[in-house]
Amino acid sequence: MSLTLPGCWGALLFACLSFTPSLLPRGGILQGLICGINAALGYGAGVLAAWLWRAFADREPRPARRKSWTVFLLGAVFLFGLFFGFGQYWQHQIRQLMGVTHYNVPLAVVSPLIAALVFCLLLLAARGIRALYRRLVRLLRRWIGPRAAAAVGWAAVAALVWALVTGLLLNGLVTLANDAFSLRDTTTEEGAHRPTTTLRSGGPGSLVPWDTLGLQGRNFTGTGPSTTQIERFTGRAAQEPVRSYAGLESADSAEARAAKAVDDLTRQGGFQRKNLLVVTTTGSGWVDPACVDTFEYLSGGDSATIAMQYSYLPSWLSYLVDQTKAREAGRALFDAVYDDWSKLPPRHRPRLFVAGESLGSFGGETAFSGEYDLRNRTAGTLFAGPPAFNTLFREFSDHRDAGSPEIQPVYKDGRTVRFATDPAAQIPPSDRPWKGSRVLYLMHSSDPIVWWSPRLVHSKPDWIGQHPGEDVLKQMVWLPLVTFWQVTADLPFATGVPSGHGHTYTTEYVDAWNTVMRPPDMSAHQLDRLKDIIAVGK
Repeated sequence: MSLTLPGCWGALLFACLSFTPSLLPRGGILQGLICGINAALGYGAGVLAAWLWRAFADREPRPARRKSWTVFLLGAVFLFGLFFGFGQYWQHQIRQLMGVTHYNVPLAVVSPLIAALVFCLLLLAARGIRALYRRLVRLLRRWIGPRAAAAVGWAAVAALVWALVTGLLLNGLVTLANDAFSLRDTTTEEGAHRPTTTLRSGGPGSLVPWDTLGLQGRNFTGTGPSTTQIERFTGRAAQEPVRSYAGLESADSAEARAAKAVDDLTRQGGFQRKNLLVVTTTGSGWVDPACVDTFEYLSGGDSATIAMQYSYLPSWLSYLVDQTKAREAGRALFDAVYDDWSKLPPRHRPRLFVAGESLGSFGGETAFSGEYDLRNRTAGTLFAGPPAFNTLFREFSDHRDAGSPEIQPVYKDGRTVRFATDPAAQIPPSDRPWKGSRVLYLMHSSDPIVWWSPRLVHSKPDWIGQHPGEDVLKQMVWLPLVTFWQVTADLPFATGVPSGHGHTYTTEYVDAWNTVMRPPDMSAHQLDRLKDIIAVGK
């Protein structure tokens, strides 16, 4: 495989920069993948820069001298070794910040070999596309002029590549995943049992059959704290919480599923409870048990929770292809609940709360037009790990008060909406009143779901230039293209870190819900006990 010297210098530079830290710790395979992709991008950048320089200098390409290759090889060994060593040091620091103890030394050692393999595969693919283009141009020149042939050739090859990537690869992947996860949706996980109470969907008298709830729906209604467990925590008599759910097989459309879930909620007496929670699920219909369990413990069981499924796909795939379904589900479910809730006499209405994590927060936001709508139609809202493309989250963050950091912004003096990286600490602005309905965004400073954006390709975000957060290295810097791919590579592993970091939210829900719900007579000792309960999932 022939290589150009300018391309090799570009590949070396980008490969070295791939070792700079991002948000999460990386294993050897992931580091090799990132390094290989960066090297391929750098090779292309080097070739392009050389081509532009020759165009301005008006000369033809010429082979590099042997001395130039010797200088490159010596520089490559030194620079790559230096950055590889710094990379291992930075990764060690990130693991210490997050309490990650696992580290596979052999995979770290072979990561350069993985990078070389990825680089070669990408380079071969690029050259294959180039060969196809040249062949097509030669063919077109039989009928049209050379300039027109070049333009038509590039357009045709670009369209072909786009069709293959989006049509064959992406759509094929989604179709296969949908088939696989729809089959998985018919199973029931260990520990989830068909309810024997009338207060759960799928139980006796339920309007939603157990076998239509889906895997995550059965997990939701077939688990959760019992009355005895809640009484043991509160030290007083408690009620059994209500849980209503509709799966994809429960009805044919989002509106129909929402209506069925609300009808079952009415049958269960959910509108007679003191607290009512509307949850927009993530992906395959998952409801974070830490979120709902905490809500039920803090309400003493005098609560009802309603949710519904809108996809078979896991959250990371739904993140890419099911945003429209998440939007429809969030709006349909809240509107259906709110319609029945608003018809009740004001004194007999439960306190209405909204929650969602990740893509669930995206769907949950769509039922509201802005800050005033959230404040006027809910008693409180808790969104955890909101993606950067969330409409309201983006609005609140982009229009934050002057001087407040993007990592924990202050919006309109915190009168309704506030942001917490650690809800156990003071939530800014701590010196300003927070009356009425409270809207809280819970987001870790190391959560790539929160900070990933296509804009990372070409523009530096404020959260990198400002204080990065306690679990993010200060050595993290923004680099064009490089930072985008590094944070993109963090996305699939966002939940593979301990609680309190990345996209893993568990015990943080205790302080977050305590802040939003404001239950009376809840001591710091009780909150610590509840964190222990939520941490072990009991």
